[in-house]
Amino acid sequence: MASKVQLARRERVVATILCAFVSAVPHAGDAQDRYPVDWPAVATESMEYFSALLRTDTSNPPGNETEAARYLQRILQQEGIEAELFALDPTRANLVARLGGNGSKRPILVMAHTDVVGVQRENWSVDPFAAVVRDGYVYGRGSLDDKDNVAAALMLMLLLERADVELDRDVIFLAEAGEEGTTRFGVDYMVENHWDEIAAEYCLAEGGGAVARAGQVQRVAIATTEKFPMRVRLVAHGTAGHGSVPRLDNAVSALARAVGRLADWQSPMRLNETTRAYFDRLGDISSPEQAARYRGLTDPVQQPEIERYFAEYEPNHYSALRTSVVPTMMSAGFRRNVIPTEAEATIDIRGLPDEDPEEFYRVLASVIDDPNVEIIPEGVYRPASPPSSLDNEMFQALEGVTQRLFPNAV
Repeated sequence: MASKVQLARRERVVATILCAFVSAVPHAGDAQDRYPVDWPAVATESMEYFSALLRTDTSNPPGNETEAARYLQRILQQEGIEAELFALDPTRANLVARLGGNGSKRPILVMAHTDVVGVQRENWSVDPFAAVVRDGYVYGRGSLDDKDNVAAALMLMLLLERADVELDRDVIFLAEAGEEGTTRFGVDYMVENHWDEIAAEYCLAEGGGAVARAGQVQRVAIATTEKFPMRVRLVAHGTAGHGSVPRLDNAVSALARAVGRLADWQSPMRLNETTRAYFDRLGDISSPEQAARYRGLTDPVQQPEIERYFAEYEPNHYSALRTSVVPTMMSAGFRRNVIPTEAEATIDIRGLPDEDPEEFYRVLASVIDDPNVEIIPEGVYRPASPPSSLDNEMFQALEGVTQRLFPNAV
C-alpha cells in the first residue's frame, strides 16, 4: 500500500510547531504580530524540501541516511545555521543543528528520523521514491513516517532563524538515523556518545496527529507516552516424518494452536493519566452514544462490551488500552511432504509503559500452555520510559496553540 500525505498538512504542521515555540518566548502575547509568517510561501518552500527528502532512498536496511543528512546540512548552512553530522557508520549519519536562546531555560529538542522501512514495489501504483503528486496527495515512502516531520523541523529552524525570534531557550534539531529497528546508529549512539549535543528539557517527535472531517480539525492528539517493543519468537518443536503419516507432536500444528490461543486472548486493559484524559476529552466532541463508551471505560459493568466494540470498530483505541499481542510472521518446513522438526512465528508485542517484560512472557507461556512451544524474547531494544506530565510549560503551550489554530477541536 502506498504511503500518502495531504498537501495541506505541510502548512498546518509547521504552523503548529512554530507557534508552540513562539508561545514560550518572552512577550508571547504579541508573538504572532511580532513574527508574521507568509504561510502560502512556507507551504511551497516546505513542499520542496519534503519532496527532495522523499526522493532520497533511505530504506532501512541498509539506511544510507547520510545522503539525507547532508541535504539537510546544506540547506541549514546556506541560512547561516551550523549543522554537524555524527555517525557510528559513515553511511548512517545523524544531523544536529542548534539555534541559541538567551539561556534562561533549558533547550527544546525537535527530532525526526530520516530512515524509512523498505518497500514491496509490486504493491505500489507509483514509484515510492518519486514524490508523486496526485489528487491533492503526495505519494512516497516516508510521507507519513517520518519525512513529513523532518521537513517540518527543517522549516521550523529556517523560520526561527529568518525571523530572528527571541528564544528563551536553545532549539535543537536532531535528524536521526536508524529509528526503524537499528537505533544503535541513531538515538542510542547520540545518547551514549554525544549527549551534550542533544540534552534538553523537552523533546518533540513523531507520534501525535490531527483528525479532520469535512475539512474541519476535530481533535489534535499530543502523545505524552508510548508503548515499547518486546517482540518474541515462538518455536514449536516436534518429530520429523513423512507427510503421509500424521503425528501427534507435529510442530506446525502445535504452533498453529499456540498462535490461535494468543489471538483469542487479550491482555488486561489499563488506563493511565494520558489515556484517561484522552478518552474524557474525546467524549466532549463525540455523539452521546460514543461519549458514553469513552467515559464508560472505568465502569466494570460496561467495560467488557465497550472493549468488544473497540476491538471490532475502533482497533486503535482497543490497542491503546493494553499491551498488544499480534502475530505477524510464520515459517516452517522445506518440502510439502516432510513434517518439519520446528515451526516458528513472530509475535509483535507493544508493551504499555509500566509493563514488566519478564512477567508478561510468563503470562504468555501460561496462555499457550504447551511445553513443546518455546518463547524466545528478541530483546527490548527500546526501554520503557514513564509518561510525560500533562502539567508543564510545553504541554500547555501546545494546548494553547491547538486552541488558537483549531478553536473547535480538543
